Amino acid sequence: MTRVCIENSRRLTGANLFSMQTGAVLDLLAEDATLTNFKTAWENQASKLLSAIGWSQENTFHRLYEGGISLGLTAPIDCLYSAAELAEAAVLLAGKELGVENITGIELESATGFDSLAQYLQELIVDEQNPALLKLAAAAESNNVLFLFDDDLVSLGSGPTCQKWKVDELPAVKDLVWSSYKTIPLALITGTNGKSTSVRLASAIAEAASMQVGSTSTDYIKVGNNIIDKGDYSGPGGARTLLRDKRVEIAFLELARGGLLRRGLGVPEADTALITNVAADHLGDYGINSVAELRQAKFIVQKALKPTSPLVLNADDEGVVEFASNLKQNIIWFAENFNNQTLVNHLNDKGEAISVLEDDIVHFKAEKRTRIVNIKDIPLTLGGHARHNVQNVLGVCGICCALGIGYEAIRQGLLGFRSDATQNPGRGNFYEARGVKVLVDFAHNEHGMQALASTASSITSKRRLILMGQAGDRSDESIIDMVNAAMQAQPDHLIASETPGYERGREAHETADVIAATALARGLSKDCITRSNNPTEGIKKALDWAQAGDLLLLFVLTNRDESIRVVEDYVKSATD
Repeated sequence: MTRVCIENSRRLTGANLFSMQTGAVLDLLAEDATLTNFKTAWENQASKLLSAIGWSQENTFHRLYEGGISLGLTAPIDCLYSAAELAEAAVLLAGKELGVENITGIELESATGFDSLAQYLQELIVDEQNPALLKLAAAAESNNVLFLFDDDLVSLGSGPTCQKWKVDELPAVKDLVWSSYKTIPLALITGTNGKSTSVRLASAIAEAASMQVGSTSTDYIKVGNNIIDKGDYSGPGGARTLLRDKRVEIAFLELARGGLLRRGLGVPEADTALITNVAADHLGDYGINSVAELRQAKFIVQKALKPTSPLVLNADDEGVVEFASNLKQNIIWFAENFNNQTLVNHLNDKGEAISVLEDDIVHFKAEKRTRIVNIKDIPLTLGGHARHNVQNVLGVCGICCALGIGYEAIRQGLLGFRSDATQNPGRGNFYEARGVKVLVDFAHNEHGMQALASTASSITSKRRLILMGQAGDRSDESIIDMVNAAMQAQPDHLIASETPGYERGREAHETADVIAATALARGLSKDCITRSNNPTEGIKKALDWAQAGDLLLLFVLTNRDESIRVVEDYVKSATD
């Protein structure tokens, strides 16, 4: 019997993977042969429903992927819940058309025939529609004013001039002074690795330029030195909250894969955007099963830019270079090697770029070269050893130049930013005590592990130890790839740690078993592999093992704050 499953259904509240418009989409899982027929039937039924409810101006879209298909439609911003119901109703009707009765995941309250479904949708729309919201949105667009909306609030402008209202208490368009609403400078930052570090480094540079900075990340929403709220705010909700804060004069938003795929962009426009890199991570969610597909998702940020607004891209990432070749966009390329061919071609075309020349960060623009600072003087690069952070520095310099921040502020920000637990918690935090060097990092994918293994290999040490654990929702293959990448650091000892609370369907010991077995297969002897019940216990074991001249690579996925405290207590006790 043919089985069809709706994996998830969601509203798209901004430009997204499928469209520049708001709407709704669902992911349908089935055998490939069934999907082709289902797509045609769904589009037919969705078009009929759109006509029946009077949404003739809206369009359907689809995206096939291995084992599934995304089916969706554009919709007015005031009726996105109704749009999601329409997408499900079309699945139900398509199933009946094809004789497929085994459809799971349907949450419709009224699962009957076409006429009753159309009536049900019309009733939903009557309850949900908000003509005043549509009128305000149209007026904001015509007056070139930033318009943000969610289930509860609507706002105009950003930062100091922002004004907000409850969604059911909107002002009359004629009463608004449109010239009073301004937009603060805004940069979007995405990629596989380096997003949070880039947001924090860019914020430090803007602070050096005497600006009140706001930022969002996977850790918090922050304004100046004040953390507004802790948690993962790398999606649209965090963006709206920050941009509505009247204290903020410039904003840097981290955009993660999940938020981009689940809701789309949280803002309709930005002044610049940075894509740090794109590598395998969290594949399998929302129909993104390959790095090529993930690349498409990351490039959603480009939809917030005007053609003249700079998109800052990594010329050392071959996939990014290939994808960007089809874009009609103003690009600022960055590359660690000044002789990078993409960079050379771009400069020959009088383009703008950031690179390293004789160990100096250099900005190339209008055939002018401006040296900013020596990479070895930047604390984040650990004397130039942390090459992945050299890349992060280059990308951040690109967006700061795009925002018009002066060179002196960029230099001061780079020199003053320290990758410690205060300024950049869990990202390349470096300590040294009793002759022991310790590097604590959140590294959680193969690409990140490779970068840190490369860093470790360039740091002189007598012996090396690696501590690592992993969440249970990663496949064995993914965990094995990460361990293989970490083993490039040639450790003398490995601690495989459990991650309590992150088993996610596995037995408590399973991921640590995979880690230990992979290290054993790579040639590390059984006597040099130990286990810990949690990262904190593992760190204590690592510190007990360490001797002067050793390097400890502590890849801490969970219990980060507690783990850092253990290391800092060790450092403090050495100086007492």
